[in-house]
Amino acid sequence: MSRKENTIRKSYRRRKILSRFMPLLALLLLFLSFLLAVEKKGYRTDLYLKIIFNETAVLAVVATGAIFIFTLGSFGISLGAATLFSATLGILTYMESQSVFLMIFVIFISGILCSLTSSLLASFFRIPAFVTTVAMMSVLTAVSTQIITSRGGALGGISIPSGLLKPLDTPYFKLLLMALYIGIAVFIFNFTKIGRRQKFIGANPLCAKLTGIRASRYTIIAFAMAGLGVGLGAFLTLIYTPSVTSGTAGSIGMNIIVAIVFGGMPISGGADSKIYAALIGGFSYTLLNNTLKILIEGNAGYGISQMVSALFFLLLVFITSMNYRSEQLPR
Repeated sequence: MSRKENTIRKSYRRRKILSRFMPLLALLLLFLSFLLAVEKKGYRTDLYLKIIFNETAVLAVVATGAIFIFTLGSFGISLGAATLFSATLGILTYMESQSVFLMIFVIFISGILCSLTSSLLASFFRIPAFVTTVAMMSVLTAVSTQIITSRGGALGGISIPSGLLKPLDTPYFKLLLMALYIGIAVFIFNFTKIGRRQKFIGANPLCAKLTGIRASRYTIIAFAMAGLGVGLGAFLTLIYTPSVTSGTAGSIGMNIIVAIVFGGMPISGGADSKIYAALIGGFSYTLLNNTLKILIEGNAGYGISQMVSALFFLLLVFITSMNYRSEQLPR
């Protein structure tokens, strides 16, 4: 091995180690910054930790399902609108039937069906997934808004009784639901043929097609897993806050993309996709947003937090793309 080749390999290994541990280091630094910000302002740490946990729980489970989509090199930006739609239909079902079990059933079924609709349009009608998810986002947002304004008023929302799901509003129950879903996702993604072939399709769709792998089948499976995450995210949303407005979960679609990149997953998908990126990235993104809102009070806090998040996003995309390009160098 020549000196030049040895230098290239060492540089590649350093970048690989950096991209693997940087998300964890960033999470730790953001958590420490959050604690310092809360202490500086004199706020109660336990209350803000509860806010962080509840926001992260929804974002992390929806992002976990989204990773199956992004691994294929596809997009699923309608998941936020689907979460709002599922929660809205769930509340509407309870208002009409007074049945908690039917409400939960409708929440999960609607989440899966919304996601599957995008995949079926993309798979069987050869419409790009980006186009179908943008269309679904517009349709679901419009329908949800119409239901909410017609049943709850333009300035209000619709809700279930505040004590209906209150017994479930505990960290232990939410952690149990998250662990169950993420555990299933990790098993499918890392230890089954489905996960291996999805990574193969995302890394090299042409080779996957030539080996006889039907991408449409695994696209449907990916969107079904994402739909299950949407249903769980909508359910966790109603446990935390028993009402929805037209703005509920509205930004989750874009936040998912930012979160999984924060977690160290390449935006191109493929073999380097990791389920844990959803959890690490979800916590990091939520900590960053809330820390900035604490330090910068008023309406300016939200805008600045979005700009800082965008800068972090661009930096991390650049780093992961550098690693991707280095892997394409001849050995």
